[in-house]
Amino acid sequence: MSPAHSSRLVRVAADAVAIEGMLESPGDPLGVVLFAHGSGSGRLSPRNNYVAQELRQAGLATLLIDLLTPAEDRDYSRRFDIDLLTSRLADAARFLSLDPATATLPVGLFGASTGAAAALRLAATEPSRVQAVVSRGGRPDLAGEAALSRVCTPTLLIVGGLDYGVIELNEAAFRRLGCIKQLAIVPGATHLFEEPGTLEEVAIQASAWFRQHLSAARRPGAA
Repeated sequence: MSPAHSSRLVRVAADAVAIEGMLESPGDPLGVVLFAHGSGSGRLSPRNNYVAQELRQAGLATLLIDLLTPAEDRDYSRRFDIDLLTSRLADAARFLSLDPATATLPVGLFGASTGAAAALRLAATEPSRVQAVVSRGGRPDLAGEAALSRVCTPTLLIVGGLDYGVIELNEAAFRRLGCIKQLAIVPGATHLFEEPGTLEEVAIQASAWFRQHLSAARRPGAA
């Protein structure tokens, strides 16, 4: 019999602060997906929580974590500090590699807005730690051309069909990527995917991408 669903609040040491997140897992997960939230968003984001719920339904554990403390988030410039966000994301990924519940699981990153840039930076600098990346309405261009060219992790960029300007930024970033990659444009969706059925489409595509690539990367010894 598979273990039951589990859920717990975790605290991750990051520099001189601790960042909080919610780690949830279905029984016998295929992998774990770490969420990198965008500017002004966090682990309570209804959109990311919806996607996370759908990922768990697809057999994946999820960690939604605040990359910034409440005080840091009040400083608008911190939300665009890709170096800081990447460092915090690396701390969270390191936590997953040490926690007994997730240590043997392959890791995927789900990034939104500026969080997508941090996810791709981490994939570029620590490729052995990340096995799949999905960006939703992201700013992968903010990762920088050098980082994008070094990414070898399978990457899916999802953009709203009405998200003008961001579509072009994703297309430019997509051309820089030399990894297994896909650019998916969701018709009728704006930046936040608030239109009926559009966020559901994000969840469907993200679930399929993570299941495919995390299953292939599942480490020996995983349950």
